[in-house]
Amino acid sequence: MPKINWFKYSSPQAFYPLIGKMIPWFTVLAVAFTLPGLYFGFFVAPPDYQQGESYRIMFIHVPAAWMSMFIYVVMAGYAGMGLVLNSRLSSMMASALAPTGAMFTFLALWTGALWGKPMWGTWWVWDARLTSELILLFLYIGFLSLQAAIDEPRRAARASAVLALVGVVNIPIIYFSVKWWNTLHQGASITVTKAPTMAASMFTAMILLTFAFWMYTIAVALMRVRCEILERERNSEWVAQAVGRSR
Repeated sequence: MPKINWFKYSSPQAFYPLIGKMIPWFTVLAVAFTLPGLYFGFFVAPPDYQQGESYRIMFIHVPAAWMSMFIYVVMAGYAGMGLVLNSRLSSMMASALAPTGAMFTFLALWTGALWGKPMWGTWWVWDARLTSELILLFLYIGFLSLQAAIDEPRRAARASAVLALVGVVNIPIIYFSVKWWNTLHQGASITVTKAPTMAASMFTAMILLTFAFWMYTIAVALMRVRCEILERERNSEWVAQAVGRSR
């Protein structure tokens, strides 16, 4: 069986055609997880014994909050590889992930506010979990702003990578904030070490929508990387040939 040389895909030229094959698969997977996830969350899962029907926004809020942290760690990892290894493709991947991470962070804050109004009687409190999540949104915005403010791509990648790596310290603060401080935010219902403290249908909906958001993130990030490659390599002969074939 011939061995696959995965290292060749670190080159934008080799990775570009692979992206075109991967995007449709992840798009289909995103839809395939989203539809049953929404069905389980809004039609199968029973009402919560304390919160009634209003808790259902958690099926969007919790996966969005998870993805906001997960994407940041992956983005910082790619940014770090781009900084240390001087890998153009790694920097492009970091740039492609940032907008989706910012979107999920905003979605987590927005849905949290919608849930907090009936539960806490207010849209916002300066709770440790909420405040650190808001800082995460500012980190994403800062990352994107740095890249937009610096014209030279390599300098922009280095500057934004430093910010991304420094900002990683905020991720454990978000995750452990409910343990480290006395906060209004409820603790985790799903952990690695314990069985989930929710009905099976609720857990199913949460996991399905988490995978849906994950597949969506990969599909959209690959689309952005594809555009980024064409933009940065536009003067290369292989790009001219690829664009010519697509026409």
